[in-house]
Parts: sequence; C-alpha cells; structure tokens
Amino acid sequence: MRLRYEVIDGQPRVGFNQSDDLVNLRTNILAEYRSDHWRAAIELYDSRVWGEGDGTPVTTNEVNTLEPVQAYVAGDFDNVFGKGSKLTLTAGRMMLNLGSRRLVAADDYRNTTNGYSGLRADISARGGWKATLIYTLPQVRLPDDNASLRSSKVRLDRESFDLVLWGGQISKAKAIGPAMAEMTYFHLGERDAPGRPTRDRSLDTIGGRLIAEPRAGKVDFEMEALYQTGHISMSTAALAPSQLVRASFLHADVGFSFAGPWKPRLSIEFDRASGHKPGGHYGRFDTLFGMRRAELAPAGLYNAIGRANLVTPGVRLEATPNKRLDWLVVYRAMWADAREDSFSTTGVRDAGGLSGSFAGNQVEVRLRYWLVPDRLRFEFDGLLLAKGRLLREAPNAPAKGWTRYGSFNLTAVF
Repeated sequence: MRLRYEVIDGQPRVGFNQSDDLVNLRTNILAEYRSDHWRAAIELYDSRVWGEGDGTPVTTNEVNTLEPVQAYVAGDFDNVFGKGSKLTLTAGRMMLNLGSRRLVAADDYRNTTNGYSGLRADISARGGWKATLIYTLPQVRLPDDNASLRSSKVRLDRESFDLVLWGGQISKAKAIGPAMAEMTYFHLGERDAPGRPTRDRSLDTIGGRLIAEPRAGKVDFEMEALYQTGHISMSTAALAPSQLVRASFLHADVGFSFAGPWKPRLSIEFDRASGHKPGGHYGRFDTLFGMRRAELAPAGLYNAIGRANLVTPGVRLEATPNKRLDWLVVYRAMWADAREDSFSTTGVRDAGGLSGSFAGNQVEVRLRYWLVPDRLRFEFDGLLLAKGRLLREAPNAPAKGWTRYGSFNLTAVF
C-alpha cells in the first residue's frame, strides 16, 4: 500500500487549479502459484484519490479501482532454440517493462499503471543474446468520465483490437566492450471505438540502444535513438484528414560512479523529443506507453514534462549511503524543439512562435528511506521550476512564474 500526499503551487499545465493538493492511495494485492516450469498470477490494483477540487487534474492516471491488471499464466521451456537456450511464454493480462522503458513500461510513480493483454515470448541463447516479442492489446482504463472517476466507480478496463501494440527487442551483451547493444521495433495501431473517437494512430517506432551499466570507479554511458513513422489524423473528427508522421527521439548520458561507501554517481544527460513544426509531416514524437519519472520529472499533480517537443540537457547526482537510504538531485534546462507546438505535456502553446522556445530551469530532489527494512519506506519528492519565456508569455500560459511541487509517500509491504 502506498499513501501519498502531494501539493503544487504555480501549476504549469493549462486548465487546472494554480494551487492544489491531493491524497492518493494505491493498493496492490498479488497472488501467485509457482512450480518448476509453470507460473500463474493475478494482481489487483486499487487506485483512489481524496481531497480534489473542481479544477484538480483527476484522470485515469490517478483513479482505477479494483482492477485485475495482471492475470496470466507463464511457462519455461529449455533448449528450444539449441542447447543452453531458454524460452518463456506468457499469456493473459500483464505489466511490461521493456528495454529502457521509454516506449513500453508499467509506470510506478503514477497512482495507476499500464496493463497489457496478450502474448509475450522471452528468449535467451548462448553468447549473451536475448529477445522479447509481444503482441498485446493495451488496457484502456475505465471509467474515464469525470463523475465516475471522482466517485471511484468500479468498472473493468477494456481491451480490444481497436488498440494494438506489437513488436519486440533483441539484445547482445558485451557487444562493444562491456556495453550491451539493443535493437527495438514496435507498431501501435489505433482506430475509433464506439463512443471513443481517436486520432487513428498507426505508428512504427524503430531504434537502437547502447548501454554500459554503472560500475564503481568506471565511466558508464547510454545512448538511444528512436525514429517514428506512420500516419495520424489531424483531429479526432470522423473525417479528419490524415498526416504522415516523421518524428524522432534521442537520449544520451555519460556518468562516473565513485568508489566509497556512499556509491555516488555523477552524470551528464541529454534528451531531445521532436515537436511538430508548421507544414510538412507531423513531427511530434509519441512515447507510446513510456515511463517519465525515472528520467524527466514526477507525474501526479505536476505531470508537465514528457517525451514530446522537448530539448533538455541535465546534470544528475545520486547516492546510496546505506541499504536503507538513497537520494538524487537533478538539474535540467528545457526548450521546446518546435516553438509553435505545445511544450511537452503542459498544453502551453504559442502557435505563432513569438514567445520563443525556452521553457525554464527545473531542479528536483528525491529521498527514500526504509523506516522498517523491507516493510515500510518513506519517500519525499520535491521540484522547483523557474519558468522561462515560453511558459510565462505564451497566450494560454498560467499566470505564475514559478512552480513548486512536493510529495510525501509512505509505502508498506506485507
């Protein structure tokens, strides 16, 4: 069970209260059966909020009551692809965290998570080769109307062939020195469903990643590049014309882990997610079902920074002084890749581009401490955003020049 109290002042997103607070509670119950080669599991998520006002952002990101997000069976099979190989097949409802988690993830900071119904195959072979293949119907969280969400109404999430995600990843350990190489391809297909108009996305995302994991006294690094093609409707209207998509994403970081009991790691990082510029192809990158908290910023009441129309270099310092305590501090400067497009996930937009592209400077901290080892953990997340010209002067920008966000969390494990 995770209990969270969060508060914000100077909300940077459009259409919500400038100052707000919210109580979140997420309860997970997992039952699992295991034998030598077979597993079956069901996991229930119950996510609720209290204390919201009329302008509080309460969506399916915050509320999803009594939902069996996972209900699957899995089997392990040896030597299917040669001696020393292993195949694991999983079928049913499941959570997925694949590769860098920038495209397919089960978000953990958010009060609700992403669920996927379908098939998964994990393959490992000699020489450090691994592959994961999926064919899934992402779960659409329900209910999604304002009244039902605020009353915590129970309704089973929906999966159908109106929203399909398939593809996979293949990786090779120690492909270049100590670095692992990974190739990625995912296809997202979306179409209108009764009562649910969409932008009819048909997106192919292909990319590659090279990563050397952190080691004490060593330099580590990660680079991932993704390219997105396909088509998307210009609006959710039934007869809206379609646009070709040409979008991209790049992540790069280099770090150094110092020896010593605190295990400090200092890194420099850079992210660029393309935005849409007038004329030509649709250029706004779609992160599909990717996480955000681990790299960019908290979700919850803040939820302003995601992988869309964003250019951001940053510096990160993190440490683990002991088994009970860890902390991090991150600074980043932020620009819009396309000044005419809405900035990241804020909804702030200057269609004429007259407000420039600089969005601001962001500092965030996180501290986690096990009050009772493996049973009760406290977490504090704090963020300060000094808004730049774009977030202050765009025609629909909220009035305040600073954003302050904090959350206090208690997680109990039974």
